[in-house]
Amino acid sequence: MSTILVTGGTGTLGSLVVTRLRDTGHEVRVLSRHSADHPVDLRDGSGLDAAMAGAEVVVHCASSTRAQGKGDDVAAGHLIEAARRAGTVSNVVYISIVGVDVVPLGYYKVKLKVERLLEKSGLGVTILRTTQFHDLVEQVVAMAAKLPVVPLPYGVRVQPIAVEEVADRLAELAVPTPSGRVPDMGGPEIRTLPDLGRAYLSATGRRRRVVPLPLWGKAYAGFRRGGHLAPSHAAGRVTFAEFLARRAR
Repeated sequence: MSTILVTGGTGTLGSLVVTRLRDTGHEVRVLSRHSADHPVDLRDGSGLDAAMAGAEVVVHCASSTRAQGKGDDVAAGHLIEAARRAGTVSNVVYISIVGVDVVPLGYYKVKLKVERLLEKSGLGVTILRTTQFHDLVEQVVAMAAKLPVVPLPYGVRVQPIAVEEVADRLAELAVPTPSGRVPDMGGPEIRTLPDLGRAYLSATGRRRRVVPLPLWGKAYAGFRRGGHLAPSHAAGRVTFAEFLARRAR
């Protein structure tokens, strides 16, 4: 079995990937600044060489989501340099987002920059783009639902997917042979954000009026056009309603 290094291995997606890889017998190294075994700081690259030694596959899930991706390109640069020095890495698997090349959102621009850094790195690379996770959509509507009325972007459709299904796919791709840019992966249905907001309110027993709110800007226009959707790659099976029902158990 391969030795696999997972960045962001304690996060929502990364932790699931780690579990799946270990369940199939792989040796998995989880990168974290607070790890006793492999303390690594991707921001400056410290600890990377020791963690990378002998690794054949890297699954790169780490991302500074709270900072809208700020510094993710620098972190990717450190990861690439360490992989080159190790000389054993044959595949770097990267999780990206559908629409990073057409929706001019700051976070998306950084994800696209990381994709390009990897593609030009000379390393074997596998890139998977997915649509938004159910968890993210829930966070957005839950935040809006704290107000007396629920304002959600008018005309924006989403195609949310279960993070567990994405973890399954990443674990499949975490093999020594790289696959390049693989087909996008989207959720099973496309619905408007206001519609999903109403579904969330119903599932949580709340009574609020959902107000579709027109926004402005190039990023909003990109979302209105559906650049973040993958209708021809609706590989997911779990719907948002099913996700909410499981949460309620």
